[in-house]
Amino acid sequence: MKPTRVLINGARGRMGQALIACAKADPAAFELSDGLDVGDDLAAALPSCDAVIDFTHADSTVTVAEACAAAGKILVIGTTGHNDADRARISELSKKIPVVFAPNFSVGVNTLFWLVRKATEILGPDFDLEVVEMHHRLKKDSPSGTARRLAEILAEVRELDYDKNVMHGREGMVGERQKTEIGMHAVRGGDVVGDHTVIYANVGERVELTHKASSRDTFAKGALRAARWAQGQKPGLYDMQDVLGLK
Repeated sequence: MKPTRVLINGARGRMGQALIACAKADPAAFELSDGLDVGDDLAAALPSCDAVIDFTHADSTVTVAEACAAAGKILVIGTTGHNDADRARISELSKKIPVVFAPNFSVGVNTLFWLVRKATEILGPDFDLEVVEMHHRLKKDSPSGTARRLAEILAEVRELDYDKNVMHGREGMVGERQKTEIGMHAVRGGDVVGDHTVIYANVGERVELTHKASSRDTFAKGALRAARWAQGQKPGLYDMQDVLGLK
C-alpha cells in the first residue's frame, strides 16, 4: 500500500505540529501533502491529498467537511466542542466520504471507552458514577470531548439522558446525590495534556478507571492511523472504536 497523503489542517497548533512530526517519522506509511492554518486555501490544496486531518476549531469543522465532501477526500476530525447542528451536518456529509469523527484518537483512551462500558454493565446500578477530567490552562471547551463521551457511555448503559442526568459540578445546598446523577467535573491548569477518570463509588468500595496522557504524539499517531484505515472504507461516519475493531 502506498503512503497515505495527509493534509494537516491546523498545522501551526500544538496538535498540528505533533501530527506533522509523526507523519514525517513514518515515511513508509505517510506523505505530508500540506500543512494549512487560518487564512490558507484549503480547496486549492485538496487535490494533492488522500485525507485531511482537522485539528482546528469546532466553528470551522462543517466548512472543512463540506470542502472534503465536494472533493471526495477522507476527513479525520479531532476537534471537539461541536453543537448538535454541526454534528447533524457532519453526519449528512459522511454519506459522501469516509469521516472518522472521534473525541479522542488515543488507543489507550479508546480502550478506556470499552472498559467503561463493560464495567458499568458489570457493576450495575448500585454504584454512583462520576467523571473527572483535567487539561492544560489553554483548553477552551469544557467538559472535554473525551469526558463527554465517557458520560455518554455511562448514560447509554444506565438508560439515562445525558442532558438531563449529567450534573456539571456542585455548588450550594444541592441536596443528597441522586441515583440517576452522573457527576462531571472539569479541572484546568498548567500544561496537562489530558487526564480522565471514571469513578464507581458504592458503600464499602470504589472502582476507578483512569487514563493519563503525557504526550500529544499518542493522539497524533491515532489520527494518522485513522486516516490510513479510512482509505479502505466506504463513505460513512466512523469513530476510533471502528478503527481499532472494538465494536
